[in-house]
Amino acid sequence: MKQNMNCSPFKSTEEKIRAAAKQVFLEKGFDGATSRDIADTAGINIALTNYYFRSKEKLFMSIFEEMIQLFFNGMVEIMNKPTGLREKIAELIEHDFELLKNNPSLSIFVMNEIHRNPERMATSIGVMKQIHHSMFEEQLQQEIALGTIRPIKAMHLMPMIFCNVQFLFIGKAMHMKMWQMTDAEFDEFANQHKSLVIDMITTYLFEFEKV
Repeated sequence: MKQNMNCSPFKSTEEKIRAAAKQVFLEKGFDGATSRDIADTAGINIALTNYYFRSKEKLFMSIFEEMIQLFFNGMVEIMNKPTGLREKIAELIEHDFELLKNNPSLSIFVMNEIHRNPERMATSIGVMKQIHHSMFEEQLQQEIALGTIRPIKAMHLMPMIFCNVQFLFIGKAMHMKMWQMTDAEFDEFANQHKSLVIDMITTYLFEFEKV
């Protein structure tokens, strides 16, 4: 029986199930995971899994909502900080980088599950509204009006900020194979890439010839 050694014996049964489910769902997604996988990873009887969460769907939604919050909440907090736009963009990239470095399967998990079942995005509508009405978007419009940055819509800027970092970790195995990197070498490469992304985006926004 496969067991997750990270599941502390001092945790409650429900906490053990959630920890195991998070591990299994991140690895296999909803369709690939089974209640048996979760029970085996938690080191418990499958009947207990069903007792605490009733169904795989209910357990998955609990984990999915947690992952969505992890994915977006730190971002919203940074967007509403009283800092300049240049510093805020750098901090958003830093945040995304650290989040995916510590949770390398998170981006694939969220994107795959939203693609598989777009209705699940309804669980994050509140967070998306917070992003849309954040101080970040107000600052962006103010800077454009002042002529200090290149005119750009937030809907274009946000993918520029995040996709350049996310693909780095989504394609980690490919990058390591292609460039024959060790884990340590990839970490160094990733840090260099992060700095390049910050420079590339802030230079594009703030250093341009005004017509």
